[in-house]
Amino acid sequence: MSSAPLAIRCRQLRKTYPGKPPVEAVRGIDLDVPVGECFGLLGPNGAGKTSTMEILEGLLPATSGEVEILGRHWGRDDRAIRERIGVSLQETNLADKLTVGEIVRLFRSFFQQGLTAELAIAQVALQEKEHTRFGKLSGGQKQRLAIACALVGDPEILFLDEPTTGLDPQSRRQLWDVISGFKAAGRTVILTTHYMDEAERLCDRVAIVDQGRVIALGSPRELISQLGSEHVLEPTWQGELPPEEELARLPSVTRVWHEEGRLALSVAEPHRALPALLDYTRQSHRELASLTTRHATLEDVFVTLTGRHLRDGAQSPS
Repeated sequence: MSSAPLAIRCRQLRKTYPGKPPVEAVRGIDLDVPVGECFGLLGPNGAGKTSTMEILEGLLPATSGEVEILGRHWGRDDRAIRERIGVSLQETNLADKLTVGEIVRLFRSFFQQGLTAELAIAQVALQEKEHTRFGKLSGGQKQRLAIACALVGDPEILFLDEPTTGLDPQSRRQLWDVISGFKAAGRTVILTTHYMDEAERLCDRVAIVDQGRVIALGSPRELISQLGSEHVLEPTWQGELPPEEELARLPSVTRVWHEEGRLALSVAEPHRALPALLDYTRQSHRELASLTTRHATLEDVFVTLTGRHLRDGAQSPS
């Protein structure tokens, strides 16, 4: 672990929602996030990542555990912490009649120090929309405005909960540039996302969360390397699937798993695995319907750890 000062530290974080039975959304999470890192929380709906974020943001009280934000504690240093963080939630609904400039200036008034409204608007490339009413903005423009409101206090930590969900590819990349620029200035970013390309592009480290616990922690490359290779073959056959154990014995195959009714093979050397797979198919009198190759992703890591996809999960407190 880096010796850099910590932006966030939490120990044995727990959150239980009352009910019959109670829902344990967070079950003893430990995290250390150094200053200047972009850190991702990944997991399906109901995994506990949003509850964890809201506790770190001071929006939700923990049932138990210890949380430090820049060395300070919620419940004792609330105003001091809020002056140093920016928060963008999953959904931001603002007054339709207010303009972009009016909204950002309103949020700027909440902080003792910060950026000018004009600079915050420029950082998210909304200058041409400064006099446009909120109700007239596109989905991507509303998301960028929400991040401008989070940036206008000139925070040291930026919390982003699913910042690009539902956005078109161009809007996503515009937000990626904003986040990368914030991190390049030595600031800290904590984000949740369903998009694995987003996590691999932006995050220095990620924690994969499932059922309220951290089940894997490391850089995207480190986690992907745990698969045993960085390449995946996805064959489909006419008729029934072949036995997994037979595929696992093919040269260079390090792991086999089910994926949406198909089989996926993690392979160390595609140039060895592909001819062996074709030979196996011919010798077992099967017929390939399709065959694709790709690089392994964090989604593959999650599937091999849990047997489910990151977009799976119940719509429960998350």
